[in-house]
Amino acid sequence: MSRQDKSITILVAEDDPDDRILLRDAFVENRLSNELRFVADGEELLDYLRHAGDYADARRAPTPGLILLDLNMPRMDGREALRIIKSDPQLQRIPIVVLTTSKAEEDIVRTYGLGVSSFIAKPVSFDGLIEVVRVLTSYWIQIVELPTSGVAA
Repeated sequence: MSRQDKSITILVAEDDPDDRILLRDAFVENRLSNELRFVADGEELLDYLRHAGDYADARRAPTPGLILLDLNMPRMDGREALRIIKSDPQLQRIPIVVLTTSKAEEDIVRTYGLGVSSFIAKPVSFDGLIEVVRVLTSYWIQIVELPTSGVAA
């Protein structure tokens, strides 16, 4: 899948450095040129999206076309960050895909109730992650129409 129909920034909220490396490697394996940005927790995610703190310079923090969100993170977990993002009129249109180790029915039901676009349990193997990234990006980058950032509601 070397053809890219859309160039979007993908923002990944993931606290585990090893998972970040594996995810970046899975994107490379799929020959995806989309820009990946990483934040370590929900507070940093919100700073990035609101251009606050270390992300005050909007050029360093382009609006993502897609957020990949881990649920279990320090300081502010993904559930709370999701609730805040989906209640903010400036941010709520950004598609969010939960990518987490949790398979708890409660997490699945709760995150869909909060407005998550998809819920994916992290695969246990790298080959599985490569396949998840292939399918995920095929759908979210090449098939669906994403909202253009900056468009008024």
